[in-house]
Amino acid sequence: MSEILAPCGSAQSLYAALRTGCDAVYLGGENFSARQNAANFSNAQLEKAVYDCHVRGVKVYQAINTVVTDRQLEELKSAVEFACKIGIDGLITQDLALVAVVRECCPDMEIHASTQMTIHTKRGVMLAGEMGFSRVVVSRELTGEIIKQLCKLPTEIEVFVHGALCMSVSGQCYMSAVIGSRSANRGLCAQACRLPVSAVKGKSDRHDLSLKDMSYIEHIRELSQMGVASLKIEGRMKRPEYVACAVDSVRKALEGKPYDINMLESVFSRSGFTDGYYRSRTGAEMFGFRQKEDVLSSAEVLPAIHELYRREYKRSRIDFFVRMKKSQRLYISACDENGVTVGRWGDFPQTAVKRPADKEYLEKQLSKLGDTIYEFGSLTAELDEGLMCPASELNALRREVCSDLDQKRYEYYTKKPAFTQADFEIIKPQRVENPAIRISVTDLSQVSKATAGKAELIICPLDTLEKGHTEGLPSYIAADKLAVEMPRFTFDEERDFARLKVLREQGINHIVCTNYAHISMGRELGMIIHGGFGLNVTNSVAIGELKRLGLSDCTASFELKVSQINSLGGQLPFGIIGYGRLPLMLTVNCPIRQAAGCKNCTGCVRDRTGRVFPVKCSREQGYVEILNSDILYIGDKLEEFKSAAFVQLDFYDETAEQIDKIITSVENRRSCGISNITRGLYFRGVL
Repeated sequence: MSEILAPCGSAQSLYAALRTGCDAVYLGGENFSARQNAANFSNAQLEKAVYDCHVRGVKVYQAINTVVTDRQLEELKSAVEFACKIGIDGLITQDLALVAVVRECCPDMEIHASTQMTIHTKRGVMLAGEMGFSRVVVSRELTGEIIKQLCKLPTEIEVFVHGALCMSVSGQCYMSAVIGSRSANRGLCAQACRLPVSAVKGKSDRHDLSLKDMSYIEHIRELSQMGVASLKIEGRMKRPEYVACAVDSVRKALEGKPYDINMLESVFSRSGFTDGYYRSRTGAEMFGFRQKEDVLSSAEVLPAIHELYRREYKRSRIDFFVRMKKSQRLYISACDENGVTVGRWGDFPQTAVKRPADKEYLEKQLSKLGDTIYEFGSLTAELDEGLMCPASELNALRREVCSDLDQKRYEYYTKKPAFTQADFEIIKPQRVENPAIRISVTDLSQVSKATAGKAELIICPLDTLEKGHTEGLPSYIAADKLAVEMPRFTFDEERDFARLKVLREQGINHIVCTNYAHISMGRELGMIIHGGFGLNVTNSVAIGELKRLGLSDCTASFELKVSQINSLGGQLPFGIIGYGRLPLMLTVNCPIRQAAGCKNCTGCVRDRTGRVFPVKCSREQGYVEILNSDILYIGDKLEEFKSAAFVQLDFYDETAEQIDKIITSVENRRSCGISNITRGLYFRGVL
């Protein structure tokens, strides 16, 4: 049966999760947690959490799932070392630096690929397995049929089944970072998507980037039968009552018992729940936001929810053995379902004055297990006639045996991987005087002869290059200068791979990987592989890992400051994004289509301040991208980037003439003459 995985943002939530029957919990330490605003756990609290969970046979997964910078690498190693020391069962991560740390320092530690890695296809899952991940937390946007297919792979699949649903695909949201310097990839998302944003002109009070909470509880048994390893509940920022109610509901549904959907909705929802992605039904029915009625309803159900975890959840059925013999001290032992056995010696039994002790009497006393994790199983007794033992002594021995069994069960369930210190060689970055220029366009008509001559690489979407080869490439664009940028999200990987294979046969040698699955595609076809910004590269060790995977270069995260970029090691050439509307969101749900319909498409959304954000449509692939209102430009600041091998200029709707002017400005290190420019995060950074 699938594991029920509960969120624990605090000790109180852990208590609630354990008492309602979860099989595993995930939590964060004080650093590297993607929920930095949760209470989280100090080292001492983490150690106690492991004890409390392992006594109950519950696994503990620690989320070390933010991206890290070079300055944090030693701190990261220390966090992993401590996790090994206290017996954490697995680490959840998105940063390849942790993959390297585990491989070199503690290969017996289990690692899970966070949903922040945007893995959602067969090749992505297979590559994760190759990298050492035993489990993949797949993207929330997948249909039930896709999940079923992924469960046939050797790597375990973990699926979110209840909780908040981000508008953006996890790992690909930069809205909070770009607008307010609060990075979702570093655990400080400000949830800008929950604020008023309108896809309908003239209506400012809409919430067109806010989705209802997801709930797949009615599909729980189906998911388990598919082979989903872990049923994950979102909510490390939520109150203990939410955790208790969600765990109780999932457990009951998994057991085929009725659960209280109204209570679950009342404790927390955003205008109800949705299973739209699972059923492949996106659109207006998936949208909702937290309203006054939602807040008021939660208070009404709290007393009933408290009853769900007022008493300990029975975890273990134990069998007792009692030996009561003349001239021997009383002996009591208990054995759990794993064969873990403990025993205690009491005083010498007394001669019975009235009723001697019999099996019925012993069962009555030993079965008083009260608010413990244990329930009475059976009793085997070896008794001489005419003896008795006071109930007070039996009760004391029972409590002592249970306490000893707690400790032994903790030892039984706790595995502490060995950790060996290892240093990571970081090659000193090479200074680059004149970085190459790469351009990204949406259509080949944007590329003039002058641009083609100046660009080291011309990056085009898959469908653009298909169209170019069908209609004929401009004579001044050499095929060996073209790079295909794969779709950032796909529901039909085999179709996209077949399309890529045709382009490869037509002479396209370069592939830009916007997620990890594309690395496998590029290797399979013998292409030159470039890592795109979607890989969220923020440190030198991660760059080294990409080199191990066969990449020729990569793009540094645009969430890094100039100083952090300049410190990146030289294991692999890397570049920066120097121009364009930064992609704030990648979303499978189109805010315009659900609000006004495609026929009334405005091509943008507006926030409450009046800022306009273009919406770039990739309808054939089933997703859209919400772009920044301002245009990034750092051509006049390029001298400050000391070791960038290339600067990538991303063009959306610019004409060929406008592109030529931008490239000239970059070449001459001067301003571009555009009024609404931004320097992005290169100089202000993220929190």
